[in-house]
Amino acid sequence: MSDRSKFWQTEAASLRQQLQYLQECHRQLMGEELTGLGIKELQNLENQLEMSLKGVRMKKDQILTSEIKELRQKGNLIHQDNVELYQKMDQIQKENAELQKKVYGSRSTGEENAASNPSFMVRNGYDLHAPIGLQLSQPQTQYSESSAKVMKLGLQLH
Repeated sequence: MSDRSKFWQTEAASLRQQLQYLQECHRQLMGEELTGLGIKELQNLENQLEMSLKGVRMKKDQILTSEIKELRQKGNLIHQDNVELYQKMDQIQKENAELQKKVYGSRSTGEENAASNPSFMVRNGYDLHAPIGLQLSQPQTQYSESSAKVMKLGLQLH
């Protein structure tokens, strides 16, 4: 037998022995095959498990902290978007009221009161976290010469 062949046989035997030792350690870490271990070995095994558990918990806490931070940032962005949308909605309501005044401005007082009500309403009292309930409605107006002109103008746009 050559020196090279002996070297590889010795190397293979050493690797088999290491594998067997690692498999035994793994089973012990999993709580299996603990018979035959003394108090000192069991204490060492317990210390290893506690150190491993500490590392797992630290990693888990790190991941959870990172996810919480990310979710808070997303929540802040959503809140900012919500505030901006409310501001846009307020601006649109103001513009709508101005347009209604221009369109229905020549009416009598009774008709002005009907026209001054917007055709939609926000029913959440501007609470940024409450859902919005919009209600569309037709303007409650009496038929008059000015409304006939508006209707006629709409028909002429064809």
